[in-house]
Amino acid sequence: MYACINVYVCVCACVSMSMSLSRYRCVCMCEFVDLFLAALSFVYFAKAFAGGYMKSSVTQIERRFDIPSSLIGVIDGSFEIGNLLVIAFVSYFGAKLHRPRIIGAGCLVMAMGCFLTAMPHFFQGHYQYETSMSHSLDNATESILPCLTNHSTVVDTDMHSEKSRAACEKEAGSSMWVYVFLGNMLRGIGETPITPLGVSYLDDFSREENTAFYIACIQTVGILGPMMGFMLGSFCAKVYVDIGSVDLDALTINDQDSRWVGAWWLGFLVTGVVILMSAIPFFFLPKSMAKQEEEKEVNFSELAKDFLPSLRRLFSNRVYPLIILTSLVAVNGFIGMITFKPKYMEQIYGQSASKAIFLIGSMNLPAVALGVITGGLILKRFRLGVVGAARMALGTSITSFLLLFIQFFIHCDNAEVAGLTVSYQGLPAVSYQPVSMVSGCNMGCSCSLRHWDPVCSSNGLSYASPCLAGCQTSTGAGKEMVFHNCTCVGEMLRPAGNSSVVLGQCPRHGNCDYMFKLYMGFTVLFAFVSACGGTPGYIVLLRSIQPDLKSLALGMQTLIVRTLGGIPPPIYFGALIDRTCLKWGTKRCGGRGACRLYEANAFRYHFLLKSHGPTARPASVVMGDRGDADRESTI
Repeated sequence: MYACINVYVCVCACVSMSMSLSRYRCVCMCEFVDLFLAALSFVYFAKAFAGGYMKSSVTQIERRFDIPSSLIGVIDGSFEIGNLLVIAFVSYFGAKLHRPRIIGAGCLVMAMGCFLTAMPHFFQGHYQYETSMSHSLDNATESILPCLTNHSTVVDTDMHSEKSRAACEKEAGSSMWVYVFLGNMLRGIGETPITPLGVSYLDDFSREENTAFYIACIQTVGILGPMMGFMLGSFCAKVYVDIGSVDLDALTINDQDSRWVGAWWLGFLVTGVVILMSAIPFFFLPKSMAKQEEEKEVNFSELAKDFLPSLRRLFSNRVYPLIILTSLVAVNGFIGMITFKPKYMEQIYGQSASKAIFLIGSMNLPAVALGVITGGLILKRFRLGVVGAARMALGTSITSFLLLFIQFFIHCDNAEVAGLTVSYQGLPAVSYQPVSMVSGCNMGCSCSLRHWDPVCSSNGLSYASPCLAGCQTSTGAGKEMVFHNCTCVGEMLRPAGNSSVVLGQCPRHGNCDYMFKLYMGFTVLFAFVSACGGTPGYIVLLRSIQPDLKSLALGMQTLIVRTLGGIPPPIYFGALIDRTCLKWGTKRCGGRGACRLYEANAFRYHFLLKSHGPTARPASVVMGDRGDADRESTI
């Protein structure tokens, strides 16, 4: 805490004394290492803060732009793409340039990326969620007649021509997700120099016995970033996207609805400002201290000539390729899991996006922090060498895999929606075909099969829309609207009750709340055990490589793991999850939008059994060497 305060005190002192004192006298007065440590800790927090928020906003972005999970995977992977564009150059040649200023410039680029990501909100217009009813409702009773009798139910086709759809999409700004893609890519480019240049700079000018402690301080502060990012994401998910510019009382949805979109843009403005602040101290730091200036400068051409021989030496080490393969398997599952975990909690356990994000930030991420610390303490307490560290990493890997396997059996049943997961008589019957939503009780209504506007009956069964429930009249307005004389509810083969329905999907019943609590308990334990194996894995990597190849080994691991383990998983996991969708939404201009309801059992299978293998979490993920705060936690 002293170091964090010291950074601003020292910077102010340096500025005020610059007219009368030289740079080196100022640095000496301010304890240079403490100054840089505080600045680097703050930037680690800032980048992790932004990364955590990005992960927590994936579902909101998907809904706002009406895009499938596979495309949101591409957007998520753009961070890695941006990082890969410059990581080789920065890691190998950046050490000869002004490292603090490069880090500061990277922070400015990251801040620009955050602001660019939020930009579509200000040009896209108001969010119009899909509904089977008109938005212009007054307070009069008997205002809506959802079931229009003497018409036949017809499966809707897309009524928009290509020309009219293009004009509509241009007006609606439905392609503005490209700016989110580019903003996330910019954030990846700006993040690149922080870890390789920051850690090497700290190591160059600190005492050898203090380096490990300084790095531990940085990583500890960095772990706080994702926690705060998810907390901010939880808050923004509760706030309606167009807060301040629409009448919230006129909305017919709440934050439990799959059409709800939170103020996703607000968090990117906040994280952008924080990153911008973190850049300031680095522009007041010197390129090097005296001891480095006394060293002989290495010629650029000599560095380039030595690169390929060093690479051959590195990959001739039989342990290093195995570590790379292990990291790839683990990271592939990890990235797919963390990207879609909030959606998993929504679809399997019926939780709101805001609650899911809050629980991840308040329970899973602290477990990761505790696991990292515990793993380090065990190594120190028992003085484990390379073999001991490898055994510990293997043990935590097997244990975490068993804990994950148990989670597969802790789940709730499908949400009961007539015509999709159950029949209109309440019997289990999963169907991916829209025509299954047509039944004898709503055959006489002219219902749209494209729209998702769920209502809940007193018997716990949901219907895709008031029309498909066969409702004849309605009373009230906004969220308080009630539909009456619903023929499908009256014909249910269940104990007689009233034939009215209310807006919104029915909550899960049975023991779903208990199963969710049990699931959260196992995920916290899983996160702790997985994180315990992170530090031992890191030690195995460092102690298996020749000292002069350690920096190159870490850089190549980052490059390979990001290329093959960071970019593809969100895309193919999103594509697999899309295959489990039972009810697709409809875009404002026609065409398929975001998914509204998934088949829970198929979703669970793809999410858990295809996302993990019996491998330990790579140390680079837990320790933060991959740089992205999105990946600095195990959930």
